[in-house]
Amino acid sequence: MAAAFPTSDLPPLETAYWLVKPHALVRGTWDEAKDAAEWLGERLAEFVPRFGSEVRRDAGQLDRHVTCAAERLRSGADVTLGFYLERPSYLSLSLVTCSPNRDQPGLQCPLPS
Repeated sequence: MAAAFPTSDLPPLETAYWLVKPHALVRGTWDEAKDAAEWLGERLAEFVPRFGSEVRRDAGQLDRHVTCAAERLRSGADVTLGFYLERPSYLSLSLVTCSPNRDQPGLQCPLPS
């Protein structure tokens, strides 16, 4: 399993280790935290009808996730969210800072292939 980790789309235990994954798994890059958080909000809106809990579908809570993500990214921290969807699915979303990553400064941003 350890050998397959870098090429697998399974989320890592530490968010920073998304940086060792192939560039093909990158869904976007942004220079501004606000733009990355907006992408996160768009993904949440896309999947919200499938959230397994009515509480998770609350628009106010989703807005708070986006606001908090922007604040964390501005501070140099990574963001990871996970939600159970209609069975048997799970949505995992991560925003990773790089150049350098605060938790793993030795990891570089993935380069386009």
